[in-house]
Amino acid sequence: VQLQASGGGLVQAGDSLRLSCVAPLRTFGSYGMGWFRQAPGKEREFVAAISRTSSRTAYADAVKGRFSISRDNAKTTIYLQMNDLKLEDTAIYFCARTRNLGTFPPPAATYDLWGRGTLVTVSS
Repeated sequence: VQLQASGGGLVQAGDSLRLSCVAPLRTFGSYGMGWFRQAPGKEREFVAAISRTSSRTAYADAVKGRFSISRDNAKTTIYLQMNDLKLEDTAIYFCARTRNLGTFPPPAATYDLWGRGTLVTVSS
C-alpha cells in the first residue's frame, strides 16, 4: 500500500495550489492523516493534520491562515489547499497516515505510512 500525493508544480508567490493524496486503505476512515514538507537542505517538518472524522485540524504556525487541510473518506483522499504561497513554502510535500488516536496533533513519530511526495516550487 502506498500513498500517492499529487498537485505540486511551479507557481509564483501569492498563487494557490491544491494538493491531493490518495490513500487506498480499506479502513481509511480509521486513521488520522497529515501533510509534511521538506525543503532543500532542511529536515522534514509538520504542515497540517486532520482527525479521522475531520472534527479536528492543526497547522504549523508558518502556514496558519493560508493552508487548509481536508479529507473525503468516501474517496480515501486528503487535500491541502495552499493559498498566498510564499518562497519559503518551496518543498517536497508528503502525506502520511497515523494510527494515533490520542494526542492531537499526533506526534510526527506516530506516522507510519508515507507517500512519495509532490514538489511545490514557489518563485518570485
